[in-house]
This record gives sequence, C-alpha cells and structure tokens, in this order.
Amino acid sequence: MIRTAALDLPVRGALPALRSALDEHGGAVLAAPPGTGKTTLVPLVLAGLLDDTPVRRVLVAEPRRMAARAAARRMAWLLGEEAGDRVGFTVRGERRVSRRTVVEVVTTGVLLQRLQRDPELPGVHTVLLDECHERHLDADTAMAFLLDVRAALRPELRVLAASATTDTAAWARLMGGVPVVEAQDVLHPVEVVWAPATRPVRPPHGMRVDPALLEHAAAVVHRALREREGDVLCFLPGVGEIARVAGMLGSVPGVEVLQVHGRAPTSVQDAALAPGTRRRVLLATAVAESSLTVPGVRVVVDCGLAREPRTDHARGLGALTTVRVSRAAARQRAGRAGREGPGTVYRCWSQADDAGRPVRPAPEIAVADLAAFALQAACWGDPEATGLALLDTPAAGAMAAARDTLRAVGAVGPDGRVTERGVRMARLGLHPRLARALLDGARTTGVRRAAEVVALLSEEPPREYGDDLAAAWRSARRGGDAYAGRWRAEAGRLTAAMAESAAPQAPDAAVGAAARQGGAEEEGQVTDDLAAGLIAALAFPERVARQRGGGYLMASGTAAELADGTRLSGSRWLAVAVADRPVSASSARVRMAAVIDEATARTAAAPLLSSYEEVVWDSADSGDVVAREVRRLGAIELSSRALRSPGPDAVRAALLDGLRREGVGLLRWSREAEGLRQRMAFLHRELGAPWPDVSDEALLDRVDEWLGVELGAARRRADLARADAGAALSRLLPWAGGEAVRFEELAPERIEVPSGSRIRVAYGDGQPVLAAKLQELFGWQETPRIAGGRVPLLVHLLSPAGRPAAVTADLASFWRDGYRSVRAELRGRYPKHPWPEDPSTAQPTLRTNRRA
Repeated sequence: MIRTAALDLPVRGALPALRSALDEHGGAVLAAPPGTGKTTLVPLVLAGLLDDTPVRRVLVAEPRRMAARAAARRMAWLLGEEAGDRVGFTVRGERRVSRRTVVEVVTTGVLLQRLQRDPELPGVHTVLLDECHERHLDADTAMAFLLDVRAALRPELRVLAASATTDTAAWARLMGGVPVVEAQDVLHPVEVVWAPATRPVRPPHGMRVDPALLEHAAAVVHRALREREGDVLCFLPGVGEIARVAGMLGSVPGVEVLQVHGRAPTSVQDAALAPGTRRRVLLATAVAESSLTVPGVRVVVDCGLAREPRTDHARGLGALTTVRVSRAAARQRAGRAGREGPGTVYRCWSQADDAGRPVRPAPEIAVADLAAFALQAACWGDPEATGLALLDTPAAGAMAAARDTLRAVGAVGPDGRVTERGVRMARLGLHPRLARALLDGARTTGVRRAAEVVALLSEEPPREYGDDLAAAWRSARRGGDAYAGRWRAEAGRLTAAMAESAAPQAPDAAVGAAARQGGAEEEGQVTDDLAAGLIAALAFPERVARQRGGGYLMASGTAAELADGTRLSGSRWLAVAVADRPVSASSARVRMAAVIDEATARTAAAPLLSSYEEVVWDSADSGDVVAREVRRLGAIELSSRALRSPGPDAVRAALLDGLRREGVGLLRWSREAEGLRQRMAFLHRELGAPWPDVSDEALLDRVDEWLGVELGAARRRADLARADAGAALSRLLPWAGGEAVRFEELAPERIEVPSGSRIRVAYGDGQPVLAAKLQELFGWQETPRIAGGRVPLLVHLLSPAGRPAAVTADLASFWRDGYRSVRAELRGRYPKHPWPEDPSTAQPTLRTNRRA
C-alpha cells in the first residue's frame, strides 16, 4: 500500500528531467530544497517501487546515522512497510535489510567500506549521495571513488549528487559536466526576527560558549512560545549546551522538551520525526539542519553557533571548536520553519553581525585531520590523492602530517603504499590511530577489553563520566543511559570486526611486560586502569605526558594542564586521550586521560625514544657549554649524564650559538682591540670595500674567517674570554689585495703633533677626534686629515689641566679668530704656561715658562 503522501511531494515535477539526465549522462546533480522529497521520493522512483518501471537496486548515502535511519523509516512508511523489507538501512552498529531490500540507506562511512571491499558495487544500479552541500569529508571521498569506478570499472553505474542548495555548478563540473536538475522550492515564507542579546556576549572560544548566550537562547525560546504558534526548533552547538538550555527552560506547562542530537537515544530521534501529541520544543544540534522534515515545526530559534573540526597538525591535537554559523547554514536552519506553512526564525544576533559571517561553512577536507582520508586514498591505490576528483585539494601540510601518522602506526610503508596491516586497519571502520590501538593493545588486554576502551575513544563519553578514562570505562559498564547503549553496541561491533579480520599475530612481549609491571592481578592479566592507559597511549603516543611543575609536558612538546579537582592530579605519567588547546593559551587542556607508568609510556611511544649526545649553550642557567648524554621520549627528558669528551664539532657549534645569543662581548676586548675595531669601522664607513664591516651582525656572519682558530681551541666560555679579539680581528684586514699595508696610514692609531708627542686618535661613530693640549700645537696651521685626505680630524684643544678649551676642524681659523678669547680666559688661571700673542710662530711645548 503506497501512501498518497509519496505522490504529492514537490520534487515529483523534476523527476522526468532527472530520469532523462541519468539515462543520457549516467549522472546528475539534483538541487532540491529541504522538504521537497529528494531524500524519500527520488530513491523510491529510481528503484521502480512507485510505478511499473523495472525494479533496480538503489544505494542512498547520508552523512549522519540519524538521517540514514530516519530516511529509511520514512520511505518504508510511504510504502506501508517496516524498515528492513524493501527499504532498509545500514549504519555503524545497526543493520536492517533483507533479501527483498531494493533501497538501502547507508552512511557515507559505510559506503566507503563497501567501495574498498568491492569497488564494482555488484547489483547496485544507482548511488545517491545526499546532502552534498554539507561537504563532509567522507562524502567528498565517496564521490571521488564513485567517479573512478564509473571511469574504469562500471560506466553504467549511475551517480546522483543531491544538494539542498543551489551551489551545484561545481559538482556538475566535477562529475564530468552532467546536467543540474532543479526541483521547485515550495518553502512557505519565513519571517526573520533579529533578536540579539541585550547585554554583551563573549565570542565562542574553543569549546566554550558564554553562558549569557545560552540564557538568552532560553529566553528567546520562551518568547517564541508566547508570540507564535507551532513547535519550536532551537539550534545549539553541542550536547552540553542543549542540556544546559533544557535545564534553563525548566518545565513549561503543556510543552514537551526534546533533546535531539547524534548521541540521543533512537527513541528520542524517532519521536522528533513523528507528530507530537502536544506542543514541543526541540533543542537540536546541526543534525537537524538538513534531515527529514520535523512535523509541527513553525518556529526556529537559532543561537548562531556550530561545531566544526579543527586540527593543530604541529602539536597533534584535534578537536571540535565552536564557530559562528555561515549564512548558508543559517538559511538552511531558517528553512526548517517553512516546511509545512508560514514560519518564523528568531536569530540570536543582529542584522549587522549577519553581514560579517562566512558565506558558507568550510569544507571538512580543509580543516580536519586527514589521516583517515589518507588511509582511504592509500587503500584505493592513490597514496598522494593526486588522482582523485575532489572539489578541494587537501593542503600539502595536512597530508604530510597524515602520512607521517600512517607510517608511525604501520598502515603504510616508506613508499606510502598501504600495507596488509593498513588494509586491516581500514576495514575496522576506525581512525587509523584507534585501529592501531585496537590491533596492538588486544595482544595484551584481550580483544574485548581493547574494543571497549577504543569504543570509549571513538565517541567521547558524557561530561558526567569525568576525565579519568578508566573511571569512565567503569561508568559505561554500569550505565543504563543512551551513551552506554551505543558504547556496548560499538564495542560488540569492534570485537566482531577483529574476529572477521583476524590474522595470526605473535604476542607483543614488550607491550605485555610493560603492562604487567603496572600492577597485574595475575600472570598475563593487566588491570583495567593500566589497560585503559595502554590503549590510549597506543592511540596517541605523542600525548603521553609526564608531570612537570604544576602541569604536564607531552611527548609532542606541548604543555598540558588538568582541570581543578580531578582525581588524575598528582599522577607522575598520563596517557592523554582528549585534549584541546585554545588559540591564545600556552597549554593544552586535558579533557580525558588515564594514569600510566613510565614502562607503558616507553612501550607505547617507542618510536619517539631517542638517546643522543647533546652539546648546547645553556644561556638560561650556566651561560656556558653544557655537554650531556640524554635519553628522551619525544620532548620528555628521561635521563641525562655529563659527557667527558664531547665532539669538537658539537662544542664549536655550541660556542657559536653562545656568540649569537650573547654577542662578541664574550671575547677579551682590550683597549687596543677596541681601537682596532673602531678604526676598521671608520674606514668601512668612509671608504667602503675592501675595508670590512665589523658590526656585531657582520662579525657573527663571518666568524669562521676571523675567529676560526680561537673557536677551534676553545671548549668553554672561559676559553673565549681569554681569546685576543684584536689579534683575531686583524685577520679581516684586506691582506690579499695589499690594501692592509696602508691601514696605519689611512686610519693611524696616533698622530705626531708639533711638540713631538704622539697623540692617540679617538675613533667613534662620528668624526675622529685628536685631543691635545693647546701649547703642543703652536705653529700647526693645517688640520691633519686622514682616510687619504678625505676626513679632517676634529681637534679638541685642551687647557693645561686637560679640560677642553676649544673644538675646531680648522686650526688656521682658530689661531686667527678664536685664540685671543681663549688666551684672555686662561692666561690668568695658568700663569706658568706660555700664552704668546702670536701662536703661529711660537715654539710648541709641554713645559711651563722658565723662571728667570
């Protein structure tokens, strides 16, 4: 019995064009807004279940388990059947199909598994990839694989991309220029009400959402209940925020509050998609953006936030982060209010703020950890993913980090090609890190216990389970909540998958021995606490962490901090399972971890173990060369001992580092050495090449040329302090071209004055200075010039007491015009010294007047 609702959906008008496109081109892009029937009517028609056309098998891929189950049940209901008859579904941990199944709805992850096992998809006539506009990585990958299958194996396979937006041209080009078929938009008008908070709201930061925004969202829900009719759908970023807003709403008379998200029990998800017996408020994450129509919803309250994956490839930290929703996503959310009649959307932000939001969400391939994608590509035979038809090319850095991860867990070989172990890991349906932990950890803990811990790591437990992984494991075993049910199902799936893919493996004696050292109850048996830590450490070896001060240092080099009051505090070693690092924070925050010991850390992170000689300049402590033999686990120093005879090259490199850090002042700069450097600097400034630059930067750049001998003989700071900088510096003089012989002439150290004294010239940053007593210069008409006559000396004429009496660069002018005033001022103060009226003809002298 076919229900008439199946025949009245708006997409029906586009079906002739869609069939024609698939017949002629083998592919098409269907642009159909939410509520038009693209997810339910189209598969039934293509499968021949609504008319007299031949029955053909159709595979529908949805990005989320909730959507896959709901779509299958809705199509089965339209046929008057239960899911599992002619329409079935397969999601991770649940499968309802039969021999009669013609339309099967799967998640994109399940589709990828099938393509890897048998790329031809035998018996499948058409594959429909739904919600392509959401740009999930699995969906992008599945499309690339399907296009390969059509090109090389099954040109008759039909591929249909369905999108709820009009941004379909790129998909059509990617699929080889297939037609775009548009379904009529029958959404009813939706009034937009801008409802920003009246008090300041801090922007989201990492996973944190300002409680003020949640309070405001709850208030807007109450306002919507007062002002509008119909059920209210409120979009919130995550499960925690949904729970808090539900608590703020409290008990509303005559209103049922449902919490709808991917972790919700199946019964709650089913209830959300069925008509209610009383008015409802549905608090939902983004899973409600594009799935099937939620009956009764006429009002949407949008808090304006969503969660997206982000990966810090440098630190190996990946987590969800809270972001402002794009304008495209906001339109999708608003459309939920117009599915069944005119509706209203309350946006918890201002119209001015809306203009600054991104146009559309970032594709997952641009922001997520690509290790699983890289393993899929390697299993497909394209390790570099350069031959895949993708809308966006994965970033080179992210792919390099992903390949490093795959090599570390043994999924690919040095050449990047997938190993047998990698194929087995891919078939487990896990992230490669978790697959590695399951395979290797099961040898020590047993398959079932390893599967249970990996299931915990696959879907982070509720916050009330705490941050201790072992304690959360015990809570899940005891729990009767929805999470515990999903956890048991996933643990069972993984246990079965391990049995299906079992291969003979020798026990890992090292892993077993390390685990038993942590407190085994009996031979070959490890405690639950240590089993949890071992699995977490195998999955995330770079996150094993040792206590340092008030926090921890992970093997990756990232500092980490525990939450206040956690029972993990005081543990010497941790295996950090979940951590994130806010943009402005110096340390990562540990969300979940397990206590381990050093032996487990060494075993799980064995590739990070290193032992080497470390010869460095320790500027923070000793300010000298420090030579040690060090053993490290990544960035964690396990032990060290002093080296008696470090290699000369290493010592030299450390001394160079010290010079660069602290400058050439580490050398002994005598007065003569300083003078030599100033004279060389003067010639470089005035004459340029070949006279060398002797600034600190230039000297450090050419340190081998002038300080090589001293560096070769030095072993520590004290040796540098004894080195004669002047003797070393003279090596930079232009000896090769012969100009060095003129150094004394061009930049003399001393100048002989008329009295016969040899006076030192002061070279500084400005004009060189000759400072001499006035009486010694009698008769000297021309100011001496240096640098080949280019630069006159600045003469400081001193009183008999050695104090400046006058400064001039023109002695002849001084004797003529300035001397009289100086003579009048000083002759009474220094009567014993000669003060002739005509200094130009007077005898220069250092002596006083002779007594008669």
